[in-house]
Amino acid sequence: MVGIGKPFDPSKYYIICANILGSCYGSTGPSSINPETGERYGLTFPIITVNDIVKSIKLLINYLGLKKILSVSGGSLGGFQALDWAVSYPQITQSVIPIATASYATTFNVAFNEVQRQAIYSDSNWNNGNYYKGELPNLGLKLAREIGHITYLSEDSMKERFGRELRYNPEYVFQFKEEFEVESYLQHKGTTFTKRFDANTYLYITKTIDYFDLRKEGDLTSTFYPLKKIKFLVVSFSSDWLYPTSQSKEIVYALKSNGIETSFVEIKTNYGHDSFLVECDDLRVIITNFLSNLIL
Repeated sequence: MVGIGKPFDPSKYYIICANILGSCYGSTGPSSINPETGERYGLTFPIITVNDIVKSIKLLINYLGLKKILSVSGGSLGGFQALDWAVSYPQITQSVIPIATASYATTFNVAFNEVQRQAIYSDSNWNNGNYYKGELPNLGLKLAREIGHITYLSEDSMKERFGRELRYNPEYVFQFKEEFEVESYLQHKGTTFTKRFDANTYLYITKTIDYFDLRKEGDLTSTFYPLKKIKFLVVSFSSDWLYPTSQSKEIVYALKSNGIETSFVEIKTNYGHDSFLVECDDLRVIITNFLSNLIL
């Protein structure tokens, strides 16, 4: 999606991709050192909202001296940020491309996130977040990631990729061990994730997601009322059951109800929520055309 000749083409556009506040990939988060104590923040780090993240990115935009944004785009939590950005800074935003996302976290989303957090809490090494000087709660983090990863896929994609193939038990001897290909896949995903991520950060980011709700007293239409001059391209995927097309349509309805210029497309794919991370010709063409039709 990003590169010469691709939708977000650096030969045409100045592209900014900022790591989110609270993450463990460079910005300040629970695994960062608190300068006042010399220790890692752990659970003393404040719980942050999507709007906090957006405000931190606005500070970056101000630092760079930018007065106008051609387009703001993101998928999933990135889509939360794109929508929140539009609501927070409509005067400097020309267009928004929210992908595989929603205007609020549903009860279903919160439920899955809570199960993932409980997996981390249940690891004896978690130690109420004070684990940085000892053994890491990798078993809990691994399980949390396995649960989460299931929500990123779809029944069709898992069936197509793994089916009911047995990897370690071709004779079909009943046993409580890793046998099916899909079990091996999830184990691998969970294990590799623990090598690059922080458990407390996982807790904080899932809470950030849970708190997200752009509606004003349950009404999204009034939230979008001030966005008259922004153009929207809303993209969903047919097999996404984490943020299904129905939630994208809620966004489209609220935008259209305000007379806001809005394009919407549901892309047919079997890859589930992760579809926006998979190479997709339709997505490339749609975004390329949308951006090229904006007035530079």
